[in-house]
Amino acid sequence: MSTAMSYQSIYSFVSQQSSTISQSSRQPLLLPTKCLKIDSSLCYYTSRRKRNLSKIETISSQISVSYNTTLLSPSKNIIPDNSQKKSNEAALILIRHGESLWNAKNLFTGCVDVPLTEKGVEEAIEAGKISNIPIDVIFTSSLIRAQMTAVLAMIQHRRKKVPIILHNESDQAKSWSQVFSEETKDQSVPVIPAWQLNERMYGELQGLNKQETAERYGKQQVHEWRRSYDIPPPKGESLEMCAERAVAYFEENIEPKLAAGKNVMIAAHGNSLRSIIMYLDKLTCKEVISLELSTGIPLLYIFKDGKFMKRGSPVGPTEAGVYAYTKRLAQYRQKLDESSEVICS
Repeated sequence: MSTAMSYQSIYSFVSQQSSTISQSSRQPLLLPTKCLKIDSSLCYYTSRRKRNLSKIETISSQISVSYNTTLLSPSKNIIPDNSQKKSNEAALILIRHGESLWNAKNLFTGCVDVPLTEKGVEEAIEAGKISNIPIDVIFTSSLIRAQMTAVLAMIQHRRKKVPIILHNESDQAKSWSQVFSEETKDQSVPVIPAWQLNERMYGELQGLNKQETAERYGKQQVHEWRRSYDIPPPKGESLEMCAERAVAYFEENIEPKLAAGKNVMIAAHGNSLRSIIMYLDKLTCKEVISLELSTGIPLLYIFKDGKFMKRGSPVGPTEAGVYAYTKRLAQYRQKLDESSEVICS
């Protein structure tokens, strides 16, 4: 009972404070017209968001609970009956993968499929401190370092649901990887890989040492390739080009699930996640190029009434407060704690 009172009290206090902060900090920032060339008259992200709103609502209303898209919400059997009503409130967790073997060697990695180092594995496990937040479906890039991060983080989750990577590359792959036990499905979380969430492709720089490349082409040139918004490296992608595919995928495949009340985790890369955050926070081209994301540190957003509210990282000294930003998260954490107490006793 003391635990329940604690989380409800935190929720009441924090929600009052955050509503004021949210209203003042969520003023829309229009992007310059050069941000993405496919829309020269309006801000790309603002206009796309308006055009997709009705489509998202239509798609989300058609989403059903199935293994190939999503599974039963972790909160369905753990939140009281009066909280099981359909809600468009959902949690979105973003995680940049841990250190890869080429990160450790200071090499340009891009879309080369390189696994994590031992440190990267530890970072992914540390990211598992999201274990008190419900997760219904996981999206990753098609690259192993992002998938390793997602799986290692999910293994730490208190609900002990098994992450299962879906294979939709062919009809045979779908057929051969089917699970026929409904009970097993209920104890699993689907992991959906998508190449659109891959790191930006660094072209002819992939595999080159970053320091040696700077000495060869000049520090200023390499800095422009790495940090500019619309200047790609030789035969590679700019951040602008990466944003086009990553944000389009987010709008078409991930946002409808959030609108349907599904809790989503995305494990991806520095540039694909920066692109998505640019969309969520309405950042300008100048603001996004200075955005830095730490490896293995989860970021939490709440999606409610068609809006994204940034909540920072659940991994920190004020961890309990993060779960009290919404009533559903507070109740979920409370029920997890109560279930643990029953098991321990």
